[in-house]
Amino acid sequence: MEGIPSVIKHVVEKDMCTGCGICTSFCSSKALKMDWNESGFLVPNKIDDCSEDSSCISVCPFNPFPEDEVKTETEIANIFLPNDDSTKFLPKLGKYKNTYVGYSKEYRESSSSGGIATYVTKTLFNEGVIDYVINVKAVGNKYSYAITGADDDVKSTSKTRYYPVTMESVFAKIGDLEGKVAIVGIPCFLKGVRLAQFRNKTLKDKIVFTIAIICGGVKSKFFTEYLVQKAGVKDSLIKKVEYRVKDFNSTAGDYSFGVITEEEKEIQTLRMSSVGDMWGTGLFKCNACDFCDDVSGELADISLGDAWIRPFINEGGGNNVIVTRSILADKIIKEGGKAEVLKVDLLPESEVIRSQKGSYTHRQDCLPYRMKISDNKELPPKRVYNKFLSPEVKLVQLARRVTRAKSLTVWKENKDANLFDEEMKSDLKYLRTITKISHYKRGILERLKKIFN
Repeated sequence: MEGIPSVIKHVVEKDMCTGCGICTSFCSSKALKMDWNESGFLVPNKIDDCSEDSSCISVCPFNPFPEDEVKTETEIANIFLPNDDSTKFLPKLGKYKNTYVGYSKEYRESSSSGGIATYVTKTLFNEGVIDYVINVKAVGNKYSYAITGADDDVKSTSKTRYYPVTMESVFAKIGDLEGKVAIVGIPCFLKGVRLAQFRNKTLKDKIVFTIAIICGGVKSKFFTEYLVQKAGVKDSLIKKVEYRVKDFNSTAGDYSFGVITEEEKEIQTLRMSSVGDMWGTGLFKCNACDFCDDVSGELADISLGDAWIRPFINEGGGNNVIVTRSILADKIIKEGGKAEVLKVDLLPESEVIRSQKGSYTHRQDCLPYRMKISDNKELPPKRVYNKFLSPEVKLVQLARRVTRAKSLTVWKENKDANLFDEEMKSDLKYLRTITKISHYKRGILERLKKIFN
């Protein structure tokens, strides 16, 4: 049985894997192992003969041939987030109970944003809801998923890591753990978790809470290598990196990349504003992220993101936008507010959506166009709708696709930050120009609408 595993044939070879690694646990032939690909992402590789029973692809968040019961996030949410009298629904948010904004008074300083994820995790432990949490921790100067118990330091799992990680080593151990589990992850990883729970009752019973971190796209490890060089540090000297070093005297978006070397105890920082827009340009981004329409983590008990709107963006300490989707999640936030350990307020749904406006525009409004121009004819089902896109917006989409792919190729061929900047200069200038034109035209049209309305 020397067949090719379905997940490799229909996902990995189509450049549609984000690296969750759940497929390795479900492979009946034990024929898969996660490893680095040439573009700096973790993907499953075939290491043994395959029975080709498609067990691996059945839990893949980018499976192009899912069953109707779990066709999209909408169907999956109906399984795991049942309706009750408090359930609300919006197409852009999915199912939810309430929407908030705020931060944890205890964990804000040690977190990348408002510290709500750490607070929720600690509360789940304190109230005996969970015995373990599976989330990302630092391992030397790299990062990986780990199993954290109630007696471990929850703060050690705080902060955002823009580095490829996989659940491969921990997911297979869940069934052997004595007790209940929570999982923290980006939306596509949690979709894989929900698909695994759909297939396996033990996992459905053991995983009792999920926390989604609203994601701007999975970055290649090339992203970190580039920033380390820009910070003026040799890779061999790295002891630890920090992706979000906050400046409490500035704004939430004015953060730095930080490196601690083996030789120095002081952190060396690089202002992220000095390297330009690393998100809207698509630099070092995983291809699959351009075919994801779940902006807000629709399958989690609670979804958390950055409040990229005024007045909250003016606070350098950071604030979370919060979407509660289960009764327990909503209770934790409400009780934290009443106890004054959280500084939280209700936030209109429209403001939550506005806080992630760029992501909604790119990943939902423009998704049908990217699907139309894609060479991949095995894309997973998406909840797309036709929306008029101006010629300028289409040019922006094409340019982003070019910069994303080119950034990975250029760095792979020559890992030199100065040469990279030179190679990407003209492409980024063109992208900035057409983006400005697009925004300018959109601004005029919005003003005209206000006048005539």
